[in-house]
Amino acid sequence: MSAESLVAQMKSGLDAPICLTWELTYACNLACVHCLSSSGQRDERELSTEQAKAVLDELRDLQVFYINIGGGEPMVRRDFFEILEHSISNGIGVKFSTNGAFIDKKNAERLAAMDYLDIQISLDGTNAEVNDAVRGEGSYDTAIRAMENLRDAGFGQFKISVVVTRHNVDQLDEFKALADSFGAQLRITRLRPAGRGADTWNELHPTNAQQRQIYDWLLAHGENVLTGDSFFHLNAFGESLPGLNMCGAGRVVCLIDPLGDVYACPFVIHEDFKAGNVLDDGGFTKVWRASDLFTELREPQSAGACASCGAFDACQGGCMAAKFFTGIPLDGPDPECVGGDGEKLLGAVPVALLPRPSMDHSKPERIKVTS
Repeated sequence: MSAESLVAQMKSGLDAPICLTWELTYACNLACVHCLSSSGQRDERELSTEQAKAVLDELRDLQVFYINIGGGEPMVRRDFFEILEHSISNGIGVKFSTNGAFIDKKNAERLAAMDYLDIQISLDGTNAEVNDAVRGEGSYDTAIRAMENLRDAGFGQFKISVVVTRHNVDQLDEFKALADSFGAQLRITRLRPAGRGADTWNELHPTNAQQRQIYDWLLAHGENVLTGDSFFHLNAFGESLPGLNMCGAGRVVCLIDPLGDVYACPFVIHEDFKAGNVLDDGGFTKVWRASDLFTELREPQSAGACASCGAFDACQGGCMAAKFFTGIPLDGPDPECVGGDGEKLLGAVPVALLPRPSMDHSKPERIKVTS
């Protein structure tokens, strides 16, 4: 099967997602300023251990072969290892993202003894100054310590996961060197204006010149660096980057949130993109295969305002989530369109009217007591 026919098949939807993200909890010990899910405090309605196991049994029957687990901080859950072991015993591999706070020497050894497991340590700067400005004071040292514990436990090749911002673009070579020093693999992803990121995107997202810098760097290093296919909008520069050139929302990817709600994409936690709940009759299977939202997303999509652009086939109009949360129509250009068409539309919708994430579990700011 050619790459073109494979993409065409994926656009019409598959029997089961090939990339399912599952946020286990909204609880988190950090308060990253770009957090996609506005995590912080646990929600009392989060799925129980038994409910989570039942979802895993269903995913096994669907022949889902691996899932991405995140949060919040997934290791905050007391049943984290129980859920992890249930998934692996069902033949479902797990990749989980963590800030590393709970990967002490003992947990690192426990993780290293497990099969079909991959770990992504989140890091947004190669020094504390850059990283901690986004992820919180002390988070750089915490992440490095987790990496050292995994290395010393003989875990193998874990991932270092970086959200690219205008403040760390110049550190891409340093990130790669850091990953190499640990025998790890570098993964870089795009900053989306979702969750708390909606409030910080304007000051954090890379400039147009930096978009070119990212593109050139990925052309040089892309075969050895993971991207989660998040930079396909940059293909409009010319040569296509490695990976799928498409938005997979509701077609090959989706998100299960801590409450069991199923969204088309990990980056659009909003009522407009909620397809159902795993606790509904028919469970996840019915949501994935028969929800009205996913059915609609699998129909051929209009090129809209991008139809007359010669680069549309290369960039496919960019990221749905990035457009939605910046007020650009879904058939409009990506806000980071390399031709500048998206930038012209930014600000057309008043900030007060921009879509907001459906839920915010951020911890309330602590009130400073002064004498």
